[in-house]
Amino acid sequence: MKDMTRQTLKVTVRLPDRDLRSSESKCISLIEDASTVVLSIIRDSRIPPDQGNLLSFLRCVSSSLQDAGAVAVAEALEEALRRCIAEPDFGGYGLNEQETLRTSEEADVFFLCAAFLEALKSAARARSRPQLFSERPKGRRGMTMAEKIFAMHDVSRRGYVKPGDIIQVEVDWVLASELSWQGMEAVYESVGRPGIFRNDRFWLAGDHRVEPALYDQPKVKKLMDTSLRAKQDFKMTEFQGFNYTIMHTEFVRERAQPGMLCIGADSHSCSAGAVSCLSIGMGATDVCMPLVTGQTWFSVPKTVNLRLTNQPPPGVGGKDTILYILKEYKRNTIAADCVVEFTGPGLQHLSCDARFAIANMCTEFGAVTGIFEADERTMDFVGRRRIKKHKSDSVYFKADSDAAYADTFEVDLSKVESLVAVYPSPDHVVPVSEVAGTRLDGTFIGACTTAEEDLVMGALILKAGLECGQKPCDHGRRLVVPGSKPIRHKLEKLGLLDIYRRAGFRVGVPGCSMCVGQGVDQAAPGEVWMSSQNRNFPNRMGPGSFANLGSASTVAASSFSMTICDPKALLEAIDPAYLQECLGYQPFTMTDGPLSKHQRLSYAEPYGADGEEQVEGQKQSDPEADGPSNAGTGQRQSAANVINGKVLVLGDFVDTDAIIPSKFLAGNTTNESLGEHCMEFFMPEFRRMVKDGFNVVVGGEGFGCGSSRDVAVNALLGAGVQCVIAKSFAFIYARNQPNIGLLGITIAEEEFHRLATQGEEISIDLNSGQVRCGSRAFGFQLSDMEKSLIAAGGLTEAFKKFGTHVFDALCQHKESARRAQQKGIDIESIGH
Repeated sequence: MKDMTRQTLKVTVRLPDRDLRSSESKCISLIEDASTVVLSIIRDSRIPPDQGNLLSFLRCVSSSLQDAGAVAVAEALEEALRRCIAEPDFGGYGLNEQETLRTSEEADVFFLCAAFLEALKSAARARSRPQLFSERPKGRRGMTMAEKIFAMHDVSRRGYVKPGDIIQVEVDWVLASELSWQGMEAVYESVGRPGIFRNDRFWLAGDHRVEPALYDQPKVKKLMDTSLRAKQDFKMTEFQGFNYTIMHTEFVRERAQPGMLCIGADSHSCSAGAVSCLSIGMGATDVCMPLVTGQTWFSVPKTVNLRLTNQPPPGVGGKDTILYILKEYKRNTIAADCVVEFTGPGLQHLSCDARFAIANMCTEFGAVTGIFEADERTMDFVGRRRIKKHKSDSVYFKADSDAAYADTFEVDLSKVESLVAVYPSPDHVVPVSEVAGTRLDGTFIGACTTAEEDLVMGALILKAGLECGQKPCDHGRRLVVPGSKPIRHKLEKLGLLDIYRRAGFRVGVPGCSMCVGQGVDQAAPGEVWMSSQNRNFPNRMGPGSFANLGSASTVAASSFSMTICDPKALLEAIDPAYLQECLGYQPFTMTDGPLSKHQRLSYAEPYGADGEEQVEGQKQSDPEADGPSNAGTGQRQSAANVINGKVLVLGDFVDTDAIIPSKFLAGNTTNESLGEHCMEFFMPEFRRMVKDGFNVVVGGEGFGCGSSRDVAVNALLGAGVQCVIAKSFAFIYARNQPNIGLLGITIAEEEFHRLATQGEEISIDLNSGQVRCGSRAFGFQLSDMEKSLIAAGGLTEAFKKFGTHVFDALCQHKESARRAQQKGIDIESIGH
């Protein structure tokens, strides 16, 4: 029932002289209940009898609302109508306003109206941000582009941040796949199903494990049912169903905007850095909290600048560029635990699709995320979107000339060539000439790192090969999987999918496909593949298989003979004009001329409440005022805070695919069931050793790198691991450990790792902050946030205690704490 205490707007809707249909009455009630509008229906005999259906009725209502000034409600209905009539290849239902709708179709219309009307209330709950500055405030410290985005989203509104600051931030979007939502839903259920912050900012894609041939399998059907339940429960506006898009593809193409802060339950969420969006992958528990609260926390990372210079050779794009960077700098080195910011004059030669491939593989580089400096290419890419609201919230930032980068490196794009990452690591990169002739059992073009531009290039390589007389040999399998239905639609319309078919490729439905090795298409044991995906870790494409990585062009060129081939000759045969015709732009250089004057890019600066008092050096950040206090973070003194066990030694860069292989993700939702498969392929004896008392894992550099799957922590817990000690942890994994309740300790001292041999007795004392191994004691430190999470029993337990104000409690900024206490939260009770 409508709350009549609110100020209402009476809107007259004139219809033909007939009785209202039940579906129309239902929509009127929906609109009135969801807004401050009261609809007055007048039957007018002068209006000709309508031949339309529920859609045409809603069109008439929307027009009346617009005329009466109820613009927001009218636009919500228009969005619903647009989705109803859009083709299925573009996320719609393909309905017609003049055709009789089935009962199920009317239900779809009603759902979308309810969802977009709910989005009005959802958006109203979001805290409005202050006006941005057009110029940098006097005296403010120089900031990187990433730091400016963090500062804009910081709830304190200081207007600046610096590396190491613990900040509480508001989030623009939350992303998940049907597979990661499985874990997120378990967290959501455990905290009492509190509802989500914004139903119009949850991007849920059915891409990882689902394929039409598997829809009836019990484990897959359960994943699908879980996603469909989320759609209904949350009234989601942004769920297009299954195998519509790979999680990152259409999100970056049509949703992510410059200046936004997005959190995704997938390590390749960094892809949105292609459009100057700060998008960071995290674990399921970590991502569930901003989904519910609209907020999360960060320790502001350092930023590394990769300055791109010169122009790459013709036809060489994003994939070869990131492989070149991995070849030169290796994984988990200069990028480890840093944001990588791409700047420099070479940017003009990289399209946003090329940038997508580079940003996507920043997770393989070991970065927190990657982000490209915004320029005219960014503005043009965003400006070509179909829906206005997905381009109107863009905020363009540029690093200050005195930004404090952790380091700056120059990447000469003219040195990039066709490259191959040889099994078993994305940074084991060599020129294609060094491995030319290697026999292959299969070629795969697809996965999230392979953008539309790459798929077009692959097709034109095949076209050039076919035209010069090459034929696909009888040996091996060939598979191409477009990243989304809109891309597949375009490739089909251009005749490019037909070229793939003529060259022996089977065309798959959009999804992760062979890159996760869980679906219908997997490489068999012992098979060697060439793939345009982003990872070639052991067993990635299927147990016992061997994957090599390259650009779509290299994969396509290699598919004819099923041996690794250099695509250079075929690249030279591609007509640049035809390539531009297919893409709608010139990918390899800015040849379209500058944007018109009214489209010129203007950069913003984050608002800062403190004005000139932000001068670094004049007024340093006061730990008491700006940082987390120590209140409530102390550990209770008890014997339970001492862990005794034996060392189980692992090496460097143990990745989450090794800890819990993707094959065992679907259907295993408890620590115990996941623990039964922990290290199954990587170290089969691992589980037996842990049961025999080897319960303290000692790793090397980059422990937990790779995928964002936080169930790697659950698997270790389920196997019986009490603590993981490493020289360093991957960013996402490091957050997952305290969030889920596994103690992680960083000890980089070589003497410790010399003494911590297999089976050595070890003791960890949380009270004193010491690890005793052999004859030595080694100190360790936990951050204030880790202490808070450990004391609270993990992020889920903290939410149960503090509800949607959990980050006010955990971050403990004085102002946040004051607000939390006003809302009845006892900050001092953490850990007591």
